[in-house]
Amino acid sequence: LKMDFLGLTTLTVVDDARKLIEASRGAKIVLEDLPLDDPDTYALFSRGLTSGVFQFESEGMRDILRRYQPTRLEDLTALNALYRPGPIQGGMIADFIDRKHGRRPVTYDLPELEEILAETYGVIVYQEQVMQISNRLAGYSLGEADILRRAMGKKKAEEMAAQRERFIAGAVGRGYPRKKVEKIFDLMQQFAGYGFNKSHSAAYAYLAYVTAYLKAHYPVEFMSALLSSETGNTPKVVKYINECREMGIQVLPPGVNSSDWNFTPDGEAIRFGLGAIRNLGQSAASAIRAARAEVGSFHSIFQFCEQVDLRCLNKRIIESMIKAGAMDSLEGTRAQLFAAVDAAIECGQKAWRDRESGQHGLFAPPPPEEGRGTEQLPNVEPWPDREQLAGEKEVLGFYVTGHPLSAYEDKIRELATHDSTTLDGLSFGTEVALCGMLSSVTVKRNREGKPWASAQLEDRSGNVDLLVFATAFESLRPMLVPDQAVLVRGSVRPDENGPPKVAVSDITPLDLARIRLPKQIFVKVQLVAADARATNGADLVARLAGIFRRKPGDTDVCFRLQQNREFLVLLDSGLRVRADREFCAALEEILGPGAVEIAPQ
Repeated sequence: LKMDFLGLTTLTVVDDARKLIEASRGAKIVLEDLPLDDPDTYALFSRGLTSGVFQFESEGMRDILRRYQPTRLEDLTALNALYRPGPIQGGMIADFIDRKHGRRPVTYDLPELEEILAETYGVIVYQEQVMQISNRLAGYSLGEADILRRAMGKKKAEEMAAQRERFIAGAVGRGYPRKKVEKIFDLMQQFAGYGFNKSHSAAYAYLAYVTAYLKAHYPVEFMSALLSSETGNTPKVVKYINECREMGIQVLPPGVNSSDWNFTPDGEAIRFGLGAIRNLGQSAASAIRAARAEVGSFHSIFQFCEQVDLRCLNKRIIESMIKAGAMDSLEGTRAQLFAAVDAAIECGQKAWRDRESGQHGLFAPPPPEEGRGTEQLPNVEPWPDREQLAGEKEVLGFYVTGHPLSAYEDKIRELATHDSTTLDGLSFGTEVALCGMLSSVTVKRNREGKPWASAQLEDRSGNVDLLVFATAFESLRPMLVPDQAVLVRGSVRPDENGPPKVAVSDITPLDLARIRLPKQIFVKVQLVAADARATNGADLVARLAGIFRRKPGDTDVCFRLQQNREFLVLLDSGLRVRADREFCAALEEILGPGAVEIAPQ
């Protein structure tokens, strides 16, 4: 199967993760023996935590997973087949999700179709289903059924007309009603344009499941392997570190006493590799590891410089390590270590000269224990948090021990409609709201001599290029302050040569931004058949009640009861909730897209 997979990076990650698991936990992982009904694995899919999972990594697919809540391998197979332009644009995925959750009834035109289509809730998803239907109803041999499948895919009118006549004649001759047979053929022809090869989709789904199983049960090892596979790709590393936070995995800064070249497990956390530090190469990392193997651990910057081969290090490398937090385990603050670099290098060079000259002095007394002398760290003030984080950003490409936006998480969750990773694919002029830190502000002049500005907005996931055109520049000039946390509103400008940019219409400091919640919302509940209500009703009520309890507030809630899209009754629930974006998303995850409607103010 692996020969047919295009997910080479995923295969590498799976193999690397398995090696890390076996090395750090002593567990032998046999992928072929994994159970295919593991609830923890499907919970990971349902939460959309699928970075590094082949075919399930995209934002669109993650959204579908959260809405669909897969519970079996067949679900993953179907989503693989449906996540293509045709089914997406045709509304098949939304219909499929509604059928899965009982919001739309599952019906079959003939009882014989249930066995074939029950797995996909009455929807023709696979090419193999077209073949099975033609075989079961019209008596096609499997070879003839394959010819029908290919004819439908090519959409040749003359050939399809002949196949239609053959199918109807065969099915009617076997006793099936003509009208229903004609309807079924038309459905087959319609879905064949979207149909996907099930065996292909199942193979991909299996690889995705194996990958997700390792991630669910060995998350630290898996994410270590995933991060290592993308070392040097800052946007990807930032994305995966954010997912580590979502999974509750702490990502520790690199450390001279603990890091290898790559990301590695460190207990229940992940330790940055030395290879992630700018200016530090393989030879420097090897020299550090060799000295660490000899002395056990470093306790001061002076001992570090005395023990590590300084031919592989220089002042810039050591300063980069300090900024990255790689020397936090040594005595002193980062500010003290940074101020002591010159003295430590001088001390180290002297120790190495003495050591080399001592090799030829047979009767020279043994040198004193290195790094244990009277060297003192300078008495300087610790760096402020902002300066310390800026140093991490400079040498690692991202923040590790904190983030300037951490203080604004609640506001960002409510005010931002997108982030730097979700702008791709938006059409020209789409209005967006983004939160982040302003940087790289540059004022320019257009052909008419009027000033305009370019800038970058950095959020937790990456950065976005901003354009402040001359028409908005004068009013926004006071807001263009580097390193300021802001809310930016604007419109998307796709770029053929790179990621989309945003034309800015408004900038508000996050300190001044305010969240406005609605006074009333309407929650649409689709009533289904009695047997479905009996099965799912109690669970639905319990899930809704849990959301309402978690979000008390000042917004009134009314329920719109509907059946088959017909409005039945409006109920004032007497409930008052905090109807923020998280609350509305939780309701729509249960009740479907568009289930929450904001009442006019």
